[in-house]
Amino acid sequence: MTLLKSAFFGALLLSTSGAFAQEVTLRFQHFVSPASANPKHFMQPWADKVEADSRGRIKVELYPFMQLGGGAAEMYDLIADGAVDGGWVIPGYQPGRFPEAEALELPFMVTKSGEEASMAAWDFTQEHLMDDFADVHLLAAHMHGPGIVHKTGPGIQAVSDFEGLNLRGPSRAATLFLDKLGANPIGMPVPAFPEALSKGVLDGGVITYEMSPSLKLDELTDSHTDVAGEKSLYNLFFIWAMNKDSYAALPDDLKAVIDANSGAMASAWAGRAHDTGDKEGRQVLVDAGNELAEISAETTAQMVALGDEVIAEWIADVTAKGLDGAGLVASARAKVAANRLPAN
Repeated sequence: MTLLKSAFFGALLLSTSGAFAQEVTLRFQHFVSPASANPKHFMQPWADKVEADSRGRIKVELYPFMQLGGGAAEMYDLIADGAVDGGWVIPGYQPGRFPEAEALELPFMVTKSGEEASMAAWDFTQEHLMDDFADVHLLAAHMHGPGIVHKTGPGIQAVSDFEGLNLRGPSRAATLFLDKLGANPIGMPVPAFPEALSKGVLDGGVITYEMSPSLKLDELTDSHTDVAGEKSLYNLFFIWAMNKDSYAALPDDLKAVIDANSGAMASAWAGRAHDTGDKEGRQVLVDAGNELAEISAETTAQMVALGDEVIAEWIADVTAKGLDGAGLVASARAKVAANRLPAN
């Protein structure tokens, strides 16, 4: 009898431990170098933490450079359709599809802290964008650090210096502003930026310091210009998202692991990753001997006034399409103001 009981409980224990040791592999995809800031300081540490928190039961595999197929502009649909289990999305790569998110990307909307901007982005997303992203399971919403003008030749000193420049822009809001400044904006996902520079298609473009090393902007451009003050020339909105069926298929305890690594915490973490990368990327440009410039406060004020024109025109445009443009801008500004970090 004792032997029978021992065999029974042994089988029960084996069955229970086998269920507990269920392994799940999630394939996440992105479109940049694994050495760039977000993959290095957020995505990989996030994947490692999920694995550790699940005691090895969840493995997150990261695929850079769209290795699983598709283009950067297709990422949202690749996740929604289940071609990948999750990944990194720039909604602005599909102009007009997610218009409410553009409120955060308007000129001089957010501060130069990626962490602050990302905390504001998560709050704004919770209030305004959850319906827009209903096709995916949202893990984080975040923004990068300050957008910088990288170009061949000397840095920008006056608004007139933008006149006629062919500049890459990442989003509709950014290209609207570049157009207002007198440049010829060319909408372009980040993977195409270096080749366009090397072929002379572009005079430069707007992107962060942190992307400079992986895009070889220290070699392909000569100057890197920021605006004066605490607000960013432009910014870009991202989501870190998962396929809904992939999430739903997880047992409850593993859903809890994903949940614990999602939301405001993950959004702020992603923003900090960009801040860390900005410091590293800026130093690469300094070491290369490139020009790092800052537009004067007077010229920045002129640019802010032009940015206000873009904002007014954006409000009129989206309002005509049935959205509360003024309300979205007011809400974005309120979220930014409410998510300032204590001064060091």
